Amino acid sequence: MNVLGRSGTPFFFVISYDLEHNLLFEKEGAGHGRSAAFSLPLGEYGAWGNSPPLPEQIRFEPVPCPVDWYVSAFSSVRAHLLRGDSYLLNLCVATPVKTNLTLSHLFRFAQAPYRMFLGPDASAAGVHGRACSCFSPEPFVRVRGREIATFPMKGTADAATLEARRWLEEDEKENRESATIVDLMRNDLSMVASRVQVKRYRYISPVETRGGTILQCSSEIGGVLPENWPSRLGEIIMALLPAGSVTGAPKEATCRAIAEAEDMERGFYTGIFGFFNGRDLDSAVAIRFMEEDGANLVYKSGGGITVMSRMEDEYREAIAKVYVPFDL
Repeated sequence: MNVLGRSGTPFFFVISYDLEHNLLFEKEGAGHGRSAAFSLPLGEYGAWGNSPPLPEQIRFEPVPCPVDWYVSAFSSVRAHLLRGDSYLLNLCVATPVKTNLTLSHLFRFAQAPYRMFLGPDASAAGVHGRACSCFSPEPFVRVRGREIATFPMKGTADAATLEARRWLEEDEKENRESATIVDLMRNDLSMVASRVQVKRYRYISPVETRGGTILQCSSEIGGVLPENWPSRLGEIIMALLPAGSVTGAPKEATCRAIAEAEDMERGFYTGIFGFFNGRDLDSAVAIRFMEEDGANLVYKSGGGITVMSRMEDEYREAIAKVYVPFDL
């Protein structure tokens, strides 16, 4: 990434949650055999004009994880929170889905600003070799000129009503969750940029899903990169990972608690993907994510947990996030 940034060569990239499986696709040829497609505000990669149309009747039936499993994972997380190991932890679950959609349908038709598709890779062991599709609403870092910004998304309401908006604005747990992640991301950006400040705090945006409109809460933190930032692009990105909005704070201890509580490998889920066009950068957090698991499709989702969290509410939120954003 440093070399390509220094030469001003455009490329797309994917970095896994564990930072161990990382892919680069140059704009003119991938350089390896794994099929891929990307769509970000700065550019697109991959030809999808011949992909099949959507089924006339879409079937999308999540099979939620057992409540007993979630109770056990939640209890593990809560023990770490009460001990002071973490102030906020993002707990994720894998939900099998019965559907007649394919991963290529999700890439082509999902209404999302950041989309990614990876074909299977038999040479990559385990979860990292699975085909997957992501239709993320959450930018990670964006660079225009020397201005860098990150947009942590924390807080979801499952309806776009006045009451839901008021709850999202006023709920103490949601406010504390946002404050923790904004503080974390402000500190992270300060490692690579100067003049870091919170530009927008807790702004609310609608997201369209097949089940209706939901509301999500984000914040914007910005700073200024050094003039030679493209030649240090890889160092800058890796210094900020894993993304704070999908781990928690403090990051290192929280990641250890996540590994203890979750019974799955995240793989590319909650990693990042992006595009450098030779001058500027777009990247996104890999949430709203489905992958193949044998003959099945699995949707990975999660939510932030604090000492104020109620298990029943967090379980419902994790299930509510299993959706496809189609505007049909």
